Amino acid sequence: MANIDWSKLTFSYTKTNTILTTTFKDGKWSPVESHTDDYMKVSTFCGAFHYAIECFEGLKAFRGKDGRIRLFRPEENAKRLQRSAKFLGIEAPSVEMFVDMCKQVVKENIDFLPPYEVTGASMYIRPTLIGSNPQLGVQSSKEATFLMLCAPVGAYVGGALDAVDVVIARNYDRAAPNGSGSYKVGGNYACSLRSLNIAHEQGYKAVLYLDPATKTMIDEFNSSNFFAIKGNKYITPKSDSILPSITNMSLETVAAHLGMEVERRPVPVEELSTFEEVGECGTAVVITPVHKLVDKPFLESDEETVYTYGDGTCGPKSLKLYQYITGIQKGEIEDPFGWVKVIG
Repeated sequence: MANIDWSKLTFSYTKTNTILTTTFKDGKWSPVESHTDDYMKVSTFCGAFHYAIECFEGLKAFRGKDGRIRLFRPEENAKRLQRSAKFLGIEAPSVEMFVDMCKQVVKENIDFLPPYEVTGASMYIRPTLIGSNPQLGVQSSKEATFLMLCAPVGAYVGGALDAVDVVIARNYDRAAPNGSGSYKVGGNYACSLRSLNIAHEQGYKAVLYLDPATKTMIDEFNSSNFFAIKGNKYITPKSDSILPSITNMSLETVAAHLGMEVERRPVPVEELSTFEEVGECGTAVVITPVHKLVDKPFLESDEETVYTYGDGTCGPKSLKLYQYITGIQKGEIEDPFGWVKVIG
């Protein structure tokens, strides 16, 4: 096992043993290659550099209580990557190739898979697809290179289940109406950086965006979906500019399984005052509870409306959902949905 202080892991880059690559060219994928170097040779004229012809995924591998290694719903990530690639007009790997490369990268970097005992730690897998042929005109790339990367990570924001303060950015958008918001493309994240940097300077951990068309409905955070608890209801926004989160989809299923009523619908900003619990959800965070949510007329303003949820700890229903999902991921409880893929 790698010489790492697992208890101090953050969500950041760590050099591992290998990365995997394959390139689609002349109608077929090349054999998968394993590289010990993180750097790759690619044309400086490639579409990824100039026109953001790039999409990616994020999923995790876990070491279970029984010592076995589990992937969480990799087929869903493969399908979402295919959907993003179709939007960009580039070739994507098959579901089978995607899952096989996930397994291979975990096995080749097994020394970097955190021990079961470390709370919130896992191996983060980052499948990435780029337009790789040289081009100058604005058009979809004819060639695509698929990379399978991984790194050991801890909690994305603070510690596992630490409640955070967030802010609404009314004068910024992460995506345009009828644009790329529902696809996992790099450009969406680039669009969030300006507002996220301002929010960080103000002491907030994340930015919550409103729907870009009317600015009246909750959309999502800069890197994760929004959910709320009201009574026995699990509520999450329905919007064409939101990335369909696999974690959120899983939480909806678990909530219904545990007897909660699930509502995926437009969520007006005015409804924020009625929620008992609010949180971020996604692969990187699983669940990050929100303690204070600040709404400003514009991000740089001193004028604000503050919504507070709980006492700074994770709310009881959010905690129950978190424990159920992570219990499945680590093999602590039965997986009634067939979500995990045991690979060793």
